[in-house]
Amino acid sequence: MSKKADIVNELAARKNLKKKEAEEIVNEFLKIVQEKLAEDGKVQLIGFGTFEITERAGHIGRNPRTGEVIKIGARKHMTFTASKKLRDFFNGQEAASEEK
Repeated sequence: MSKKADIVNELAARKNLKKKEAEEIVNEFLKIVQEKLAEDGKVQLIGFGTFEITERAGHIGRNPRTGEVIKIGARKHMTFTASKKLRDFFNGQEAASEEK
């Protein structure tokens, strides 16, 4: 599992940046994605995937410990759908298409 610090370190190494500069870039990118999700409900990164906010309706559930019936309120939920290019990369199809 990679953590944000791993990504910061990799970005700094690849782009010859100081770690602090790389961290600022990563943090700003994440902030922009959050803001755009809040504004539009959807962020599409071509070649990577789409983040989307959907509404989940409220419903009745049960407390698993007590069996008590409880009301679960409506809430927002984020989903991520990988692009075809990203799915192909993880399924080994990108390497095969580059060989042709």
